[in-house]
Amino acid sequence: MVKQDRAIRTRQTILTAAAKVFEERGYQAATISEILLTAGVTKGALYFHFPSKEDLAEGVIHEQDHDLPIPLRACKVQQLVDTVVLHAYRLRTDPLVRAGVRLALDQQTQGLDRSGPFLRWSDVGIALLEQAQAQGELMPHIVPAETADVLVGAFAGVQAMSQAMSNYQDLPHRVTALLRHVLPSVVVPSVLAAVDITEGRGAFVHAELDSLRTPQHPAPVS
Repeated sequence: MVKQDRAIRTRQTILTAAAKVFEERGYQAATISEILLTAGVTKGALYFHFPSKEDLAEGVIHEQDHDLPIPLRACKVQQLVDTVVLHAYRLRTDPLVRAGVRLALDQQTQGLDRSGPFLRWSDVGIALLEQAQAQGELMPHIVPAETADVLVGAFAGVQAMSQAMSNYQDLPHRVTALLRHVLPSVVVPSVLAAVDITEGRGAFVHAELDSLRTPQHPAPVS
């Protein structure tokens, strides 16, 4: 168990270091030597967990999917919104997520499969939109797979624009604007009126998840 815990910590250290280097340098310019120096681990330890730079990059890309599930909502449109805004919040606060997004959007990453995040986000969107449709939350013309692809593509574009314009500082505003423009053509008006798409929603959902992860200790009996 001790060895397993140490291996998990070492892997996370390597991923964190790789994320820092990939975010600063990009995939092509990043080197294993720099990642080793940043991580402070041996070459053997790195190659035990990640046999190549490509494996390292894919590991960083996959990290952005962690904590993707959010608490269930009665309104599935709200659950979809919360999934989007939570990712936007983590993009501003989590270096691993930022590096994963940069790699996924980097067209210079030759030989690296960047389709994974887009496929997973589409799958999440389709599932939630199908549930929303079953509950009568969507307009009659909506095709969940088509709408999910439009949302994923638009969200990727908003992330890239925010990174270029403000290093993600204006991302909450841009995501809210995106949702405010897209959702009225997708969601039944009476449902949309009750959906929270304010700029602070991502921070709220993140705090909610933190509270669910924190063990609740009973108050001492006096």
